[in-house]
Amino acid sequence: MPTEVVTLRGHIIDSMSLPRVLDEIVDFGATYQVIELSLGKKHDDESIARLEITTDDKVDLDRLLDRLQQHGANAGSVEDAAIAEADVAGAFPPGFYSSTNLETEVRVHGKWLTVDRPEMDCGIVVSGDGARTIPMGEVEKGMSIVMAGLGVRVIPLTSPTDAAGRKAFEFMSSDVSSEKPKALLVDQVAGMMREVKEAGKRILWVAGPAVVHTGAGPDVCALIRAGYVDAFFAGNGVAAHDIESNMFGTSLGVHLDRGSAAEHGHEHHIRAINEVRRCGSFEAAIDAGVITGGIVRHLVDHGADYVFGGSVRDDGPLPDVVTDMLEVQKQVRALIWGKGDDDLIGFCIVVGTMLHGIATGNCLPASVPLVCVDINQATVTKLMDRGSWQSTGIITDVGLFIRGLAERLGPNEVRRASEEADVRRAGSQTRT
Repeated sequence: MPTEVVTLRGHIIDSMSLPRVLDEIVDFGATYQVIELSLGKKHDDESIARLEITTDDKVDLDRLLDRLQQHGANAGSVEDAAIAEADVAGAFPPGFYSSTNLETEVRVHGKWLTVDRPEMDCGIVVSGDGARTIPMGEVEKGMSIVMAGLGVRVIPLTSPTDAAGRKAFEFMSSDVSSEKPKALLVDQVAGMMREVKEAGKRILWVAGPAVVHTGAGPDVCALIRAGYVDAFFAGNGVAAHDIESNMFGTSLGVHLDRGSAAEHGHEHHIRAINEVRRCGSFEAAIDAGVITGGIVRHLVDHGADYVFGGSVRDDGPLPDVVTDMLEVQKQVRALIWGKGDDDLIGFCIVVGTMLHGIATGNCLPASVPLVCVDINQATVTKLMDRGSWQSTGIITDVGLFIRGLAERLGPNEVRRASEEADVRRAGSQTRT
């Protein structure tokens, strides 16, 4: 019967890699024998496990090895990867290797090549002396595509600290729960963001409309001014309601300063969109005095990179919203990688969005720590279940969490925003 020995190295117990591998083997209907199990005696020590796996036939064995590789279990047999020529543009050859977001190597002509830009659910294209991941839609006819099987190996995370910040988030590594000390969570996220900035790396924010609806817009602006928002990804709704709040003081027609519905407030967002469309762009609307503040204004004024991706439900949409989904994917990848491998995003925070959060998690390499904050537990767990091993979930109110971050990372900017709001309120009362 077909047999293969696979090896796992690293923090295979802490990261749950070994239990996941054993579950995969049992669920597949295969059998295994533990040949070697050496556990590290200290927190920083690596562990090694070697398992002999047996299946009914060679096809099943290859399929199982491919699944185990997703968890960092690599076959002991060494041979060059099988490579096939793409015969159809925009599609991989049948039997292609489906990539993970872990560091990966592919063996070509007896040499192991590091695969550039690791990303899940892509293929691997070999060109010249290098290899890189490639999304399905970017495949061109004639490309050399790596096939599933031997000749590809995945390198598990060397330490839980490297990818998920477990040293900082160690107490959060249990199942997602709303019963966690929120002040401590905010402290630790803020501390990690400081470390990322001190290391010269960039921070990516992925936001949903709840950021505006909960009144956290001014706090996001404070964080932009404080230098903690280098890149920003959201949908049309975030920009639309942010501009609405700037023009009318409402979000979805509800006054943000007192929580009551404005008369004809349901029209505010579409009127805000219309005014910006009449100008032709965010920058033109700023120059014309239509957009005088808010998140969009701050992103433009402070030179942050941003992508607003559209969807079928969008009103308008706003002129700077990208409606071609393939183009959105390209621009999000550009946000993540910047000008090259040395400019890779160092930290990602997802606040109040499932759609854009999962999309970003799918594009991020596992080496980038990701924190997902949402009042809905399903949003947090779904992101983690989709394969973003490095994600940490926090169930809490988005507005309160962002306010806590802003108070810790940009207290002077928060104070400034509060004083400006007091002046606006005083002026409004005087006019009344």
